[in-house]
Amino acid sequence: MGRYIDEILQPGEKVLYSTNAHWIFYLPAIAAWIVALVLLILSRETTVQSVTMLALASAVVVALVALYLTVRAWFHRLTTETDVTNRRVVHKTGFIQRHTFEIALDKVESVDVDQSIAGRVFDYGNVTILGVGEGRETISTIASPLAFRNAITAR
Repeated sequence: MGRYIDEILQPGEKVLYSTNAHWIFYLPAIAAWIVALVLLILSRETTVQSVTMLALASAVVVALVALYLTVRAWFHRLTTETDVTNRRVVHKTGFIQRHTFEIALDKVESVDVDQSIAGRVFDYGNVTILGVGEGRETISTIASPLAFRNAITAR
């Protein structure tokens, strides 16, 4: 599967900056894996048969949920692309059901970055692009939002 941006580049157009969804999307999966590991350890440490079986069964269920969350986060990151070319900003999400938006750089009125405290620490945030006559588009939870903004506004 090739990159979406490579399929839609126009003659003379070059990719200046690319970013992706931040790894923070894996956080629920990481938490679920930790809970599954704690339950597995608990099942090995207890001597009561019913508690051992309950902890082991719970560990298996939580591990299945963790596996689902891991695959979902991985697929989201795989199918999300955000690029700045020398002519436009392109954002694509989805695989079968695809959502894209493109805005010409000369139509960008402002670029706003929203970061929480955790976003500042781990370098992720939401970027809102306001276009002249184009409307407003928000790209959620992308990596390095300030560098992305700078790539859009630097001409």
